[in-house]
Amino acid sequence: MDPIFYTVQRVNGDYADLLSDGGREHSITMFLLPEGTTVGSRLKWEDFQWELI
Repeated sequence: MDPIFYTVQRVNGDYADLLSDGGREHSITMFLLPEGTTVGSRLKWEDFQWELI
């Protein structure tokens, strides 16, 4: 599976609103994201794992 890159647009309590490089929106619980993720963070989703880049 090819990696998908996201940017954190907003943090709403326990959830982060993400925007992929392809323009798709995604909301996910902060618990599943790497420690240190904040607004503006770049994330990579690959092989069912999140990576802060």
